[in-house]
Amino acid sequence: MRVIIADDAVLIREGVAALLRSRGLEVTATVGDAPALLKEIQRQPPDAAIVDIRMPPTFGSEGLEAAERIRAEHPEVSVLLFSLHIDIGYALNLVNGGEGHVGYLLKERVVDIDQLVSTLDRIVSGGAVIDPAIVEELMARQRAAGPVGRLTPREREVLALMAEGLTNPAIAERMHLSRKTVESYVTNILERLEIPHDVGLHRRVQAVLLFLQAQ
Repeated sequence: MRVIIADDAVLIREGVAALLRSRGLEVTATVGDAPALLKEIQRQPPDAAIVDIRMPPTFGSEGLEAAERIRAEHPEVSVLLFSLHIDIGYALNLVNGGEGHVGYLLKERVVDIDQLVSTLDRIVSGGAVIDPAIVEELMARQRAAGPVGRLTPREREVLALMAEGLTNPAIAERMHLSRKTVESYVTNILERLEIPHDVGLHRRVQAVLLFLQAQ
C-alpha cells in the first residue's frame, strides 16, 4: 500500500511514516500543509492519504477542505482524517452519505500502529471507518437536537432559510443553487423529519416549527 501523510507537526508525520514503513507500507511523501498535499497527489496519486484537519496557514479547516477536494478529484485515493479535533459536520456527512474509501480517527485514541494499519486496509478496500468517540458525540448531538439532528449541514442551512420565510426560488437565489436542487433538499428534509403527508399543519410549517424548537 502506498500512503502520503499530511500533518503540520513534523514529529507526528515522520513518526507515523516510520511506523508505517516498519509494517511494510510505502510512504510516498510527508508534507506539512494542504497545498503540498494536493501537489503530491496530483503528481503521484497514492492508495491512501492520511490528513490532519488543521494545517497552515490559518490552522482552520485546510486539511478538511483538501480531503474533500481529493475525494472529488481523485476518488481512487482513500482519505483518512487523523486529527485531534472533531468536525461534527464532516462526520455527519460521512454517516449520511454512506461513502466508502474514507475514515476519521482521533489521534489520541489510536493506541498502536496495528490499529492505524488496519484502518487503512479497510478504507482502501472500500470501507468507511469512524472513531467510536466521534460516533458517540454525533449521537449525543442528534439526540439533543431531536429530529433536526438527522439533517445534513446543508439541509439544516436550507431549513434555516425556510424558517426565515424564504420561498424555494428565494432560497435557490440565496444559496446560488438551482430551484430543482432546492426542491430536492426540501423533499429530503421533510422525509428525514418524518413529517406525514396528512398533518393538520402544512408540512413546510411543521418542519420550521421543529427547527425552531431545536434552537
